[in-house]
Amino acid sequence: MKRFKLRTFYLSIVMFIVLLYLELIFRMFNNIDIFNISLLYVIVFNIFMTILICIIGKLFNRKVNKIMFLSGLFLLGFLYSVQLCVFKMFGFYFDWTLIGASGQIASFAGDGLNLIIANIIGLILNFMPFILFLIYNRIIVIEKDDVKANIVKIVLCVLTGLSFYGVLNIKRDEVNSPYKLYTSVNNVDLNVRTFGVVNAFFIDTYRNVFGFEEIIDIPNKPKDDVNNNDGNDNVDVKNYEYNNLDIDFDKLISSESNKTIKAMHEYFKSESGTKENMYTGYFKGKNLILFMAESFNEIAVREDLTPTLYKLVNSGFVFENFYTPTISSTIGGEFQELTGLVAASGFLSPWKNGNNDYPFGIGKVFKDMGYNTYAYHDHSIYFQNRYIYLKSLGFDNFKGCNNGLEKSINCKIWPESDLEMINATVNDYVNSDKPFFTYYVTVSGHGDYGWSKSAIANKNKDLVSGLKVSEKPLAYLAAQIELDRALEKLITSLDSVGVLDDTVIALVGDHYPYYMSIDEVNEISSYKKDSVVEVNRSNFILWNNKMDTVEVDKVGSQIDVLPTLYNLFGVSYDSRLIIGKDILSTTDGLAIFGNRSWVSDKGTYFANTKKFVPIDGVKVTDEYINTMNKIVNNKVLMSKNIMENNYYKKVIGD
Repeated sequence: MKRFKLRTFYLSIVMFIVLLYLELIFRMFNNIDIFNISLLYVIVFNIFMTILICIIGKLFNRKVNKIMFLSGLFLLGFLYSVQLCVFKMFGFYFDWTLIGASGQIASFAGDGLNLIIANIIGLILNFMPFILFLIYNRIIVIEKDDVKANIVKIVLCVLTGLSFYGVLNIKRDEVNSPYKLYTSVNNVDLNVRTFGVVNAFFIDTYRNVFGFEEIIDIPNKPKDDVNNNDGNDNVDVKNYEYNNLDIDFDKLISSESNKTIKAMHEYFKSESGTKENMYTGYFKGKNLILFMAESFNEIAVREDLTPTLYKLVNSGFVFENFYTPTISSTIGGEFQELTGLVAASGFLSPWKNGNNDYPFGIGKVFKDMGYNTYAYHDHSIYFQNRYIYLKSLGFDNFKGCNNGLEKSINCKIWPESDLEMINATVNDYVNSDKPFFTYYVTVSGHGDYGWSKSAIANKNKDLVSGLKVSEKPLAYLAAQIELDRALEKLITSLDSVGVLDDTVIALVGDHYPYYMSIDEVNEISSYKKDSVVEVNRSNFILWNNKMDTVEVDKVGSQIDVLPTLYNLFGVSYDSRLIIGKDILSTTDGLAIFGNRSWVSDKGTYFANTKKFVPIDGVKVTDEYINTMNKIVNNKVLMSKNIMENNYYKKVIGD
């Protein structure tokens, strides 16, 4: 059989075509714009990679070179396939910090077959170079190069690397420019979109091995001290104090030798925090029941199917512009709700390990105010290490499947029933001798959505049979009916013992139902949502039976839940040290998404296209957009630094 020798020139052409082919296929399947400036970075980097592969791949004898070549093609196909599947399932890209940080990434093998089937065409195309070269490997020969050839390749490799650095400097001073993404900003999503999958993988690997520190860039912004009555027309209520503690940041700065901690002190000193307002202490002394609702989204709120959800969403405090940014799946949503910090990837492991100090931990705070506290989850307490990190927040009596709740509910079905959980637990606290705070993590709304895949959806199948939509959206609605029935049972139980009027119910989702495609989401949405921002628009239920309805137009998200509750319940806390802000204060609203897109009260910024879409009648300057981008980057960075450095322990102590 005639053999074909892959000389250096031919090998370089082949590898360049393979790398470019894989990147273009990936972008097509992920709806990433191909023909923009990012293609230049991809091409230049691929030339660099091609030469590097030609150096390494021709150092040894024929057999070793061929094994290395085929192994490289397989690993490339695997890398692109992992990124494709993770993004299609969760809406974000894989990075090393997700290993061990998100149980759902580790457990997505449980849905692996369905995921492979759903993306089979993309996976086959990703492995096609490997398959073709495997078929023809007997006729391919990759000879070892001599020293002279290797020297030439090394020189070319260095020159190409310098060329890549040169093109990085195009518009280098822009916020989140390619230069800054490479040198001073850690944004995996934008790295994949800007530099390509392979380059983003190397960036992520390097930063995890050698460490990486983002740069704090504090913009000039006016302090929130001009509107003393926090937006109230009642002129008799004014001169509100800030919700801040007495912290001597100057002393902390002067005595701190650690560069990062010192920069954090300076950052928080520059923050003004939020002021008390007409709602400060509004719920003081009342009971609180807080939910993190699995995959809850505004598309589940329907007067015909989920009347209790519909009632709670449209009375009490009605938040018209609330988002649940999907960052690191369920654990990210819960982290944001319970800490008020942004769950950007890279620092959820300290949260799961439960080793950090949380002086503002919600369980601890309410216990210190004399409340009896309770926490429940109708799935395994071990999933995501929930039994560990909830304890660090002050929940020392958390109950779920595997530590007692399995005696009262059926923990052997998937997903388990929220209604059964309420039935089994409500009597634990409704007759409490003191005010109570109860935290629920629900599971009935979990995907995958299908009659054979969800016991809860199948249970409620007949209730949605009249709708003319496809199976997944129908099954999603059927699953959310279980949450609705659970809330109905809760309200009835509270009312029956006479504590409903003295109880506040708060509920927020962990993320949008990402087991559905954007097209499936839009089948049951009242308007067409995009897959970056509007798919995350949701509701924040904050309701008391005796209060008047209060409509709130300001933008908010999960990180704002904690400070909003603390202000309403009269908790003493430091609003500078929680990245989220009280939605009822005068501070401008802001929702931050995984790729650092954001929504403010003035409009929406899409980080991947660097496009700002103002709301009707609003005009903003480039300076406003640049300032907001710096603010967003700082909030993400400070959230990360708080967790990685156990900052609350350093600034507040015990």
